[in-house]
Amino acid sequence: MLYPISTESRIVMDLSGVWRFMIDHEEQELDLNQPLPTQELMAVPASFNDQAVLAEIRQHNGYVWYETDFTVAKALHDQRLVLRFGSATHEAWVYVNGKFVVHHKGGFTPFEAEINDHLVSGSNRLTVRISNLLDYSTLPVGNYRETTDENGKLVRKVDENFDFFNYAGLHRPVKIYSTPKSYIEDIVIIPDVDLVNSEADVQVKVKTAGAFDEVKVTIVDEQGQAVATASGADVQLKINDVNLWQPLAAYLYTAKVEGYQNGALVDVYEEPFGVRKIEVTGGKFLLNGESFYFKGFGKHEDTYIRGRGLDEAYNVHDIKLMKKMGANSLRTSHYPYSEEMMRLCDREGIVVIDETPAVGLFSNFNFDISILEKGGDIEDDTWVKMNTTEAHEQVIKELIARDKNHACVVMWSIANEPASFAKGSYEYFAPLFALARELDPQNRPCTFVNIMMALPKADKCTELVDVIALNRYYGWYVQLGDLKTAENKTRQELLEWQTMYPEKPIMYTEYGADTVAGFHSVYGEPFSEEYQEDYYRMNSKVFDEIPNFIGEQLWNFADFQTKFGIVRVQGNKKGIFTRAREPKMVVRYLSERWNSIPHQGYKN
Repeated sequence: MLYPISTESRIVMDLSGVWRFMIDHEEQELDLNQPLPTQELMAVPASFNDQAVLAEIRQHNGYVWYETDFTVAKALHDQRLVLRFGSATHEAWVYVNGKFVVHHKGGFTPFEAEINDHLVSGSNRLTVRISNLLDYSTLPVGNYRETTDENGKLVRKVDENFDFFNYAGLHRPVKIYSTPKSYIEDIVIIPDVDLVNSEADVQVKVKTAGAFDEVKVTIVDEQGQAVATASGADVQLKINDVNLWQPLAAYLYTAKVEGYQNGALVDVYEEPFGVRKIEVTGGKFLLNGESFYFKGFGKHEDTYIRGRGLDEAYNVHDIKLMKKMGANSLRTSHYPYSEEMMRLCDREGIVVIDETPAVGLFSNFNFDISILEKGGDIEDDTWVKMNTTEAHEQVIKELIARDKNHACVVMWSIANEPASFAKGSYEYFAPLFALARELDPQNRPCTFVNIMMALPKADKCTELVDVIALNRYYGWYVQLGDLKTAENKTRQELLEWQTMYPEKPIMYTEYGADTVAGFHSVYGEPFSEEYQEDYYRMNSKVFDEIPNFIGEQLWNFADFQTKFGIVRVQGNKKGIFTRAREPKMVVRYLSERWNSIPHQGYKN
């Protein structure tokens, strides 16, 4: 799926702004031939939850409605017109002028539909019904239940099976874009770099709709100069003296694709891409032939007021903070991030582990992991209860279709913290890993993020991964306040993984300690800024001892909102920045450490 851009043949209309909004109380069916009966307003893109300053809206579980008006210029009426949603969280039904247009389930990937047949002259009305309901068939997973109130009215309730707030709404831009009737539908770019000779063969596959006499592909460098040209819908082009896409030193080429009829240019699209080589071998993650060391973060799309809504100023600021610290990577925990963020990471040279929204695949989600201290087998019925296979297959297809050409994406994460120790987990995940590997034209490595209970002898799915990605909280959820024991446990487990899987690289994709900004303790108490720094220093010491350990992505970049809970005061406080992006004390230590570790060539 191509990102909507303006070119010589295409125009993009952005419908961002203030829309009409209302809660669906499910008391009577709406007449969609009439405007929504509401005076409530809501900004788009953004979550609806924090905008309204009403508990009824913030905590609403069920359905809501959005509506806006738009006009398409007469000059575009003979073009193909496509309505495109960057996302709608978590399920959407879309109507234009009261007529149904498209339905999509899944809150973090784009969807679109042609709308020419639904338009009228002058003003048009766009209406969207959205559900934020989650259950054991959706991704993310929610604990869904229904009750009735004292009046017999149905009450819906979702208890998140994950540790972040269930923000919902139109989180990403809604756009209308035009193409000619014959158009370029998709582009697949597969670079194959010869590092020895500094050249690359780039395969470009073009999918078109309609009738073209010729498809022309031109690769353009950053100076706007053509470096290779070919004709055809499936071509191989060579770049000599190739400039590589490197961590924090991005170089982007552009594949300019043109479709002609009778010698006249009909449609043109420009797709940026980077040339880089990814390999996993001998316990190392190689980027352009050199061992790469991940330094960075898990984070969230989470800001004040906007919630999970796109905020490009925050995205730019976050990347600048990361780069200043010497970080080079992030994981899109725990769902695909906006296309705008992915394009920014391409440009800034930020290495990305791209994750599906498969979080909550655990029938007993809680913070009690005392089982680690008790030892023995864990009884769990996750894979009997879960009915998420269809949603999981869908999102893998949609994620790879969307992000396949991004140079920043170096690995797919199939899930976060599933019950991979439970009976049936291998049978669930093996087909999903096979699907991802079949679909990805660039053959990127695949992983899933391992939950703390899935210790080396308990986990049933590690043989499926290319890189072992661990979420571990020794010194926090276990051994709280006892960093000496936590250090021994951390070292012991990492050495066990390395012994069991000597050819697989190992990294931490989460580790952290809740820290209240401004709380200091001469004793280094948990929740103090001193304890957070001591915690990270302990982990760093062990990381540097393990030969196959290839990266540290801490949890979390910034404090973020969660559901209510006695262990969550205004959300999760594991950020090394506050939610407002103010640094905690540990930022100085981590900046010093990360700026002293090279991005490539470390632990050769």
